[in-house]
Amino acid sequence: MSARGPPAYDRRVFSPSLPSSGPSSGPAPGPSPGPASARRWRADPPAAVSWCAALLFCVLLCATLAAGGPGEGAVDLPGPALVALAAALAAPLGWAGRRPWPVLAVLLAEVAGWTAAGLPAERIWPLLPGAALVTGAVAALGPPRAGRAAAALTLAVLEAAVQLSLYADGGGRRVFAPGFVALTLLLALVVLLAWLAGASVRERREHGEALRAEAAARVVADERLRIARELHDMVAHSIGVIAIQAGAGSRVLDSEPERARGTLRAIEATSRETLQGLRGMLAILRGAGPGAGDEPGAGAAQAVGFGPLAGLADLDRLVETTARTGLAVELRRLGEEGGPLPDAVDRSALRIVQEALANVVRHARAGRCVVTLERRAAELRVEVADDGRGPAAPSGAPGYGIPGMRERVALLDGEFTAGPRPGGGYLVSARLPLAAAARPAARPAKRP
Repeated sequence: MSARGPPAYDRRVFSPSLPSSGPSSGPAPGPSPGPASARRWRADPPAAVSWCAALLFCVLLCATLAAGGPGEGAVDLPGPALVALAAALAAPLGWAGRRPWPVLAVLLAEVAGWTAAGLPAERIWPLLPGAALVTGAVAALGPPRAGRAAAALTLAVLEAAVQLSLYADGGGRRVFAPGFVALTLLLALVVLLAWLAGASVRERREHGEALRAEAAARVVADERLRIARELHDMVAHSIGVIAIQAGAGSRVLDSEPERARGTLRAIEATSRETLQGLRGMLAILRGAGPGAGDEPGAGAAQAVGFGPLAGLADLDRLVETTARTGLAVELRRLGEEGGPLPDAVDRSALRIVQEALANVVRHARAGRCVVTLERRAAELRVEVADDGRGPAAPSGAPGYGIPGMRERVALLDGEFTAGPRPGGGYLVSARLPLAAAARPAARPAKRP
């Protein structure tokens, strides 16, 4: 591969060797939970709006009850008693945001009782739009059937009260007067608009709840996919190494006991490291889970036995572990010098190399493998090439290794290819853009 400018070249060859068992670093502790909010009290907007509306309607009722003079329908009560009456009539509106159905029933009962007593309905006209507004609250907070029933009941009671009051005052002549017919239609329109507004609020709320539930389900599915991908990458590589070492040890058990003991020590070291990673992952899943703001798969990456944030800094150890299986691995670092890689690119590159090496160990029957990293100004290229036969045709269910690598690259808007090389062997290649990883959220991968 070529790079712009004078390339920095680092070439390391890891020959097959027997490992010495030693302790491996455990997973880093998860983030401590943030402090709880000290401010627990907050205002209740529905209650505040309801009581403000009750106060406004109380003032309007005081004005309408006291309007006019003797013989003109005014309520003949002292000032304090009149205020108390208005307050009693308007007080139920204070609970409209919490208990709209009982409040509506009380308001309609007040209108019906006032009309049945032979008192003019225009003296309590503020209660009519008040009942219409409470009808909208019923439609907004209750099921659709409740909203329709409330609208029909309110419309029937209010129209009956107005018509009876007009008939009692002037007979049919007032009932059918154009001005009062228009008033009747306007009242019906107000009730209808209140019901439609409440139904619209309820539909928007239900739609928002459905979107939130869908988003939560998508987050759970994506996190399950990330956990499965991390678990596969961690366990598949280790099990492949263990299987190769166990086979080599069994062949030399009688002829070369010392070498067989070395393979057993290597199996023990690899098994302990894998078990430690699994325990770390279970601790994260049973605890706080992925930290807020982490890149995809960051929570699981902390538990895979390659340090707190597994990345290319652990690549030498990964290649050395693979070389224990008898595969000669050459590591090449090319390209421009630059600052630290974005965390998502750093971790994804390591996982791609890990899974590609696991496939070489399990399937390729290769004797040599070359891992190449090329850093450019806007991207990182990763290649893993071997001289084996490539993956065998699947005899059962398809594996998850190559789809998992493709998903990791798609999360970063990169390009991924995997297939036989023209001269023999197999090549896994990935291009990881650095700019895509720096964005707050990457595009979700398409599942195969």
